[in-house]
Amino acid sequence: MQALQFTAETSAAGVRERDFTLGDIPGVLWSPVSGPERAPLILMGHGGGTHKRWPAMTGRAERLVNGGGFHVAVIDAPGHGDRPRTAHDEQEIAALLRAREAGEPEGPVVVRYNAHLAERAVPEWRATLDALQELPEIGADGPVGYYGLNMATAIGVPLTASDARITAAVFGLHWPDALAEAARRITVPVEFDMQWDDEHIPREAGLALFDAFASREKSLHVNAGRHKELPRFEADSAVRFFVRHLGGTVAEPA
Repeated sequence: MQALQFTAETSAAGVRERDFTLGDIPGVLWSPVSGPERAPLILMGHGGGTHKRWPAMTGRAERLVNGGGFHVAVIDAPGHGDRPRTAHDEQEIAALLRAREAGEPEGPVVVRYNAHLAERAVPEWRATLDALQELPEIGADGPVGYYGLNMATAIGVPLTASDARITAAVFGLHWPDALAEAARRITVPVEFDMQWDDEHIPREAGLALFDAFASREKSLHVNAGRHKELPRFEADSAVRFFVRHLGGTVAEPA
């Protein structure tokens, strides 16, 4: 197993932030500055076209650390952030831009490309989890959750379906086409977000993916608005969800 190497560290506002590499995979681990010797771990994926330090990632990480006392790890997906693009990445991105410029549906391209990225990313996430569980503050027997929307759902659904260490997950904002089969193998608690007025993902598609999860405990969070208008308070709901299922402590409002 490759060793995880920390390359930089800062602390601010109660959050310890450490850059790391695992081979050629770059990532960030956010942790509480103080608290119990061990805490649950949240694996958090980023959306398409973004990266591990995208504002949504850093904002959600801060909520999870300060709001629930969790460790939070994010890695750059293949072809994103600090990772080079392959020729296949460039072809798919060009196809997406052509569809967008022509006013054609983006879904078929996104579903196809995200399925390809998931094939590459799931083994990387499993290797990253192996390495993170070597850290004494996380441990091999500590609770693990997954949090990811958009492209991160395309990666997180097959990851959660294949890795029993993940025992709770937040997904949302994706088509069911390439994910329904894996979703049927997921039985852990799930919180699912969708936008009622999503211009890319039809309501029927979002509902179909939610329905596919075999979890006995699953909740559907539907908000009015377009694809990129998911309310920020859903991040706070995710904190409470993970506290219920992984442990941790919800911070009292100041």
